Amino acid sequence: MRREVVFDGLRFPEGCRWHDGRLWFSDMHTGTLYSADPETADLRIEFSVDARLSGIDWLPDGTLVVSSMLDRTVLRRRPGGDVELHADLSSVTPFPTNDLVVDRSGRIIVGGFGYDLYGGGEQAPGPLIGIDPDGSVHVLADDLVFPNGMVLLGDGTLVVAETWGARLRAYDIGPSGALENDRIWATLPEGSTPDGICRDATDAVWVSSIVDGRFLRVREGGEVLDTVELGDRLAVDCILDGDGRNLLLSTANSFQPDETEVREGRIERLRLTA
Repeated sequence: MRREVVFDGLRFPEGCRWHDGRLWFSDMHTGTLYSADPETADLRIEFSVDARLSGIDWLPDGTLVVSSMLDRTVLRRRPGGDVELHADLSSVTPFPTNDLVVDRSGRIIVGGFGYDLYGGGEQAPGPLIGIDPDGSVHVLADDLVFPNGMVLLGDGTLVVAETWGARLRAYDIGPSGALENDRIWATLPEGSTPDGICRDATDAVWVSSIVDGRFLRVREGGEVLDTVELGDRLAVDCILDGDGRNLLLSTANSFQPDETEVREGRIERLRLTA
């Protein structure tokens, strides 16, 4: 499978989603949120803030929400509105927040680092934090090995990448939003470092294995169905386009902010079918 570069000159593209016929992503180290049409190469700045952005998703009413990592907040932009504070998570975690997903009831689930990654701190478990529709914030789980990318499967199961655990973890989401039936969905090959993830129409999951520079397609139980090797680039995130025939890949030269100033971040495309 041959990759082609669609957009370049970025720093660290993250939080990839497909929404309303466009690719959406945050360029983490510039605080810029983009939407794009990979077919026409139209790249649009949706907004830019003085923050480090990560995961994005939409509430049922169409409000865009995005994780602001260093100040541990979630920002929102209502349709036609300005960017504003949605929730402050600083009372439940002292470390950066990361990816997020909105469940079927409109609750937001946000992952947290659990330690000072950028400052070289000692590794420690990280949390999953819930934000209810009424704005209340609470810790859903606190024992993940660097929770990262998240996706909801077709039946509503939450799958979470544990970057330093080399595995995907799964939960059922209860009626109150509590996470239930905690289990290992897939143990990945040794050395894997799962970051962003997405699902396909069969509920197999594409995994961005960031440090070892490859994308894996796996099914529940851990069987690897496909592998895409990047060589010396980092595999940051991925998302399928609207018809599932193209896998859009976020790649970069580094995850350290001072090393991404060279702007070697890219959105690449892998055509899965003719």
